[in-house]
Amino acid sequence: MSSAADRLANVQADIRDAEAEFGRDAGSVTLIAVSKTFEAEDIRPVLAAGQRVFGENRVQEAMHKWPGLREDFDGIELHLIGPLQSNKAKEAVATFDVIHTVDRPKIAKALKAEMDKQGRNLPCFIQVNTGEEPQKAGIPPKDVDDFFRLCRDEVGLTVVGLMCIPPVDEAPGEHFALLERIAARNGLDRLSMGMSADYHVAVGFGATHVRVGSAIFGSRDYG
Repeated sequence: MSSAADRLANVQADIRDAEAEFGRDAGSVTLIAVSKTFEAEDIRPVLAAGQRVFGENRVQEAMHKWPGLREDFDGIELHLIGPLQSNKAKEAVATFDVIHTVDRPKIAKALKAEMDKQGRNLPCFIQVNTGEEPQKAGIPPKDVDDFFRLCRDEVGLTVVGLMCIPPVDEAPGEHFALLERIAARNGLDRLSMGMSADYHVAVGFGATHVRVGSAIFGSRDYG
């Protein structure tokens, strides 16, 4: 059975191949190893193999796992890739280095207030609900331009890009292409898109960050 370190190496090689296939610069795609639901001991072998960029969905879970890992490994960059409640903004700003899920004015304002208090300026992505699914977080595509200007000009957030999670029953490419178009017209050059099943496709549509979990850590037990 392959180890997490072996699977990490395979994903890294796949990303390098995709960069070459689609004419992307080598190293232009950042791999975010999604460690949600996995314990610190599951993460250590991946850190030991050299991976330093990780994604977590829940603030409380990250607060539990990552302080000890940061003590033992230098250079960790932690991304919040799950939904955020405004009452967790303080902990999110203290725990994470990048926020991918800004999706409403209340969250944008809460994050900015906490960043100012803590003296931190975290890069942020706006989450776009490209499929306009009612059960899914994110800004509808038609509202992204106005929301981006609000975040940047009124709130003062450092918005660096857009993020999406395509519907599971639709071809992801059309959603990645939509996100790329919205980003381009707003002058944003970072795209957080693509997961274990479709990150190769995402690289072809300009992804700068791919969020890969099960292909590295194995199947999750949500029990």
